[in-house]
Amino acid sequence: MTPEGAVKEKVKKLLKEYGAYYHMPVQNGMGKPSLDFICCVKGRFLAIETKTEKGQLTLRQQVTIDEMQKAGAIVLVIRGETDGESFAILRSFLELA
Repeated sequence: MTPEGAVKEKVKKLLKEYGAYYHMPVQNGMGKPSLDFICCVKGRFLAIETKTEKGQLTLRQQVTIDEMQKAGAIVLVIRGETDGESFAILRSFLELA
């Protein structure tokens, strides 16, 4: 498993634990770009992009994040399996949603 794949598995486990709906779009260059996870938690829209600890957002990902946030979405970028702060924010969102 890739380092980013390990982060995605950890995110999936947490989303499942809280009964969140999530979808992981397959990006093939057609249609509108998205992020790694598109989620709905008790009627609230959440999008998550996962990266390795040193991974950087692409310009396309940043534009997508900006568009989602402008529309009112909550967007998290989780960097690595040990990104305790982002995982704590995700857990808090899931508990409070």
